[in-house]
Amino acid sequence: METKELLKKVKKIEIKTRRLSNHLFSGQYHSSFKGRGVTFSEVRPYQYGDDFRAIDWNVTARNNDTYIKVFEEERELTLLLMVDCSASQSFGSSLQNKNEIIAEIAATLAFSATQNNDKIGLVLFSDQVELFIPPKKGKTHVLRIIRELVEWQPKSNKTAIHLALEFVSQVMKKKAILFLISDFRDSNYQKSLQIAAKKHDVTGIRVYDKREQHLPNLGLISVVDAETNAHIWLDTQSPEVRHAYENEFKTQEAYCFSAFSKCGAGLVNTHTEESYVSKLLTYFKSRS
Repeated sequence: METKELLKKVKKIEIKTRRLSNHLFSGQYHSSFKGRGVTFSEVRPYQYGDDFRAIDWNVTARNNDTYIKVFEEERELTLLLMVDCSASQSFGSSLQNKNEIIAEIAATLAFSATQNNDKIGLVLFSDQVELFIPPKKGKTHVLRIIRELVEWQPKSNKTAIHLALEFVSQVMKKKAILFLISDFRDSNYQKSLQIAAKKHDVTGIRVYDKREQHLPNLGLISVVDAETNAHIWLDTQSPEVRHAYENEFKTQEAYCFSAFSKCGAGLVNTHTEESYVSKLLTYFKSRS
C-alpha cells in the first residue's frame, strides 16, 4: 500500500472511530472497566446500599456502630488489543471484510481508553506473534497502532489463538484489560484462555461473515482455503457437502461460546452486516 493511500485510510478510520469513542464509548468504557486498586483510604459510618463485605468489624466493635473501609481506586488501566491477522480475516461478502471491521473496533477501543488516560498496547497474531507494541499513552501511539492494523502483512496465513494467549500471559505481568478480536476459526485454546482470564480481564470479540454460516447452491465450484492454500472442487449441489460446511461453522462457534463461558470471560458476537457499535454498547452496559 502506498504511503498516501495508507495515510488516507488511517485518517478515515481515525475520524470515524474517534467520533464513536468521544460520543458513545468513553463514558461506557470508563464505567465498565474501573480501576481495581485496593489502596486503603479511611473508614466511615455505614450507609444504606454500601457493600457489607467492606465492613470493618474491629472499628465497628470499638464504636458500637457500623463502619466500612473505603479504598482509593486506581483509575489508570492498561488495555491490550489482541488482534487476529490470519488470512481468514480478509474474507468478506458485504461492503467490508472482517479485517476492516476488526480494525475499526480496535481503533474505537483504543481511543476510548485514551479518553480515560489509559495505556494501550497491541498484539497482532496468526499462528505466531507477528507484532507486539507495548502499552503506552498518547494519540501518536494510538495512530501507530491503527497504522499497523491497516498495513500489516502477516508472515503466516494460519491461526493459533492459544499461542497468542500464552505470549500475553508471559509478557503482561500486571493485570490488564484484554480484548481478543478474531473470527475464532480455531480450537484448542480454552486452557490458555482460562490461564489468561485468571489474571486479566478478558473479553473476546468474535467477528464473522454471514456467508460463512451457509454454503449457497452454486453447482461445482473451485475454492482455495485462505489459511492452508489447499485447492479443492466443491459440489455445492450436494446436501451432504452443504451440511458439512455448516456443521464446521457451528462446531467452531459452539466451542468459542463454551470456552469463554467456562473461563468466566466476556464475549461479544457480531457479523459484518450489523452494527458492532450497538453490540459493544450493550456489552459495556451489562458490565456497568
